Amino acid sequence: MDIQYKIAIVTGGASGLGRATVEHFVARGAKVAIFDLNQAAGEAMVAELGENVCGFFAVDVADEASVAAAIDGVMAKWGALHIACNYAGIAIGSKTLGKHGPHPLADFKKVIDINLIGTFNVCRLAAEQMAKNEPLNDDGGRGVIINTASVAAYEGQIGQVAYSASKGGVVGMTLPMARELAPYGIRVNTIVPGLIHTPLFESLGEEVYDSLAKTVVYPQRLGKTSEIAKLAAYLVDNDYMNGESVRMDGAIRMQPR
Repeated sequence: MDIQYKIAIVTGGASGLGRATVEHFVARGAKVAIFDLNQAAGEAMVAELGENVCGFFAVDVADEASVAAAIDGVMAKWGALHIACNYAGIAIGSKTLGKHGPHPLADFKKVIDINLIGTFNVCRLAAEQMAKNEPLNDDGGRGVIINTASVAAYEGQIGQVAYSASKGGVVGMTLPMARELAPYGIRVNTIVPGLIHTPLFESLGEEVYDSLAKTVVYPQRLGKTSEIAKLAAYLVDNDYMNGESVRMDGAIRMQPR
């Protein structure tokens, strides 16, 4: 599917991986709706990129009504929806059993609600609108969904039990979702990032940053948000990519700690 002239939504689009993808898609000629809770950052991006090609919607991805209202807003603004990229997510560090006792159940549920249920919530409601599109190519394609997991889905570290479970769930639903949406001409893929240099890493000292970079096989550095954005664009462009979870991690394999 050619990105140019298409309408996309990007959850978590006001920062990090989401922001990079919004900027890349707009540069490729798409119109992009930012779904995020950070209104100030989202509106600043709209002012920078232009209201004609970018819009901000305050969205809690885990809330059905919030997502439905935002998608209605996208349809009202641009009249269609072709691409959905899910980046919104959180991480809480806690062990199943630690020195302060068992993992707080409310924390575990919160991570699952946002990372897994929130992703599915956006997928199902976005797919409903994509299915209404006229076929866009000879394959009958109508839409593309791109979810985001993490290498923690496969090699979760100590303290990542909730995060790993949520991201493992995203990987696990990729193929069945692709199979279920195939009759509507909607493809589904998942990006599985390794250590990507998002704003989170700005708070780390140089020594910690360098030690993390050395755990990557090659190139021995943290990934760039622009590299994830390019992968997202590739997954839109290539109509034969479907039902895949694609690692982008410099060949890293995470150790227990």
